[in-house]
Amino acid sequence: MNSAMSMTRRDFLKAASAAAISIASYAGSAQTKKELLGDDEILAQCRARIERHRQSEGAIVLRDTAGKPVTHATIRVEQLRHEFRFGCNFFMFNRTGDPEREEKYRRQFAELFNFATLGFYWANYESEQRKPNYDYTDKVAEWCAQQSIICKGHPLVWDHPAASPRWLPEDDQQLEQLSAARVREIVARFKGRIDVWDVVNEPTHLPEDVNQTRMARWGKSLGPVDYVARHLRIAREANPAATLLVNDYRLEPAYLKILEDLRAQSPSLFDAVGIQSHMHDRVWPLRRIGEVCDLYAKLGLPIHFTETTILSGPRLGPGENWGATTPDGEQRQAEQTAACYTTLFAHPALQAITWWDFSDHGAWQRAPAGWLRRDMSPKPVYDRMKSLIRGEWWTKLEGRPDPSGILTMQAFHGHHRVTVGLPSGREITKEVHWQPGRQNRLEIEIS
Repeated sequence: MNSAMSMTRRDFLKAASAAAISIASYAGSAQTKKELLGDDEILAQCRARIERHRQSEGAIVLRDTAGKPVTHATIRVEQLRHEFRFGCNFFMFNRTGDPEREEKYRRQFAELFNFATLGFYWANYESEQRKPNYDYTDKVAEWCAQQSIICKGHPLVWDHPAASPRWLPEDDQQLEQLSAARVREIVARFKGRIDVWDVVNEPTHLPEDVNQTRMARWGKSLGPVDYVARHLRIAREANPAATLLVNDYRLEPAYLKILEDLRAQSPSLFDAVGIQSHMHDRVWPLRRIGEVCDLYAKLGLPIHFTETTILSGPRLGPGENWGATTPDGEQRQAEQTAACYTTLFAHPALQAITWWDFSDHGAWQRAPAGWLRRDMSPKPVYDRMKSLIRGEWWTKLEGRPDPSGILTMQAFHGHHRVTVGLPSGREITKEVHWQPGRQNRLEIEIS
């Protein structure tokens, strides 16, 4: 999101908050110990589920050149990257307005995240027809590649004013050609650098004509399923190996029905379900998070929480009227975010979580949404989440092989560095990819 999107999206948030309240929401500032009791029980269960779903047992095996066990060695294992995608939008790259703030923004982003969402909002990305802003995206993607950060593009197709340029033609056939060409060109151009896409954003709006843009009128004439399906097919042709998503915040039956109808057309049309979870006015109870995950997991596809927000400052009035971050709000944000992520990370269908936004500087709706303050200093939520993502959920262990030359270990899924220390002082270093559902075994020959 950005400031150009705020007016209509304000109504979106109102509807999303109402839907959450109807199921059972609560205001974070009004939580009591009694209300948190249920959450404590859920979190206690989550710890066992994280161990079951996010870790696997495996072995490091040491042998000499004759195939005999090597036992006089020390084995250190340290995780390098998570298999799970912990991400955030990366819209402020080169836009922080100050070299010192820019350095802090990038460094702290790379210290925590392995997944970055890059903006492709059509109205801004190609404000002048046939002049898309590829140069900027090239720079962001290059920097992310250097940090081993996976990139996702968001969104290719949306009926919102931010994604419906004013120069779009009135003729439906011409518009279809332009939209198809845009999806095809962008997905093909960034193949190998951006291989995850929110192809269509918020298709549940189309029957109701929420946005009243040129894209909305065309999409309504097609119907949401046809509108989504044709763009998914084009993206698939442009990059058969890409991970394609449909993304929405309206979690009522209309969205599920669209996804079910798409799956009925072809199970391979899209690869993951995008769930938005902006919690500007109400923080979801943990049971609500579990219910949403369970419901959409029935589709048999991975789930991405694509836009997650919990604030650290108060609302002062309607619209973009937010107070600055406060010490009490920051502490509450840290605890609520940790509980939210723990619940999501424990669910086996979850594949990715993307926060929205990393810093209060430039945040959507000018809200205090960031894990960093406007000056890029970290809030408590940054340190709290780092203690989870790079601490509690991060493999770091040391041990010695048994008489068979084997160290059996439990590790989080992802990439790890294995260092074998020998009595001579020599060290041997290897990397291993620990994967779910695999026989994770690394054999190292000691010469």
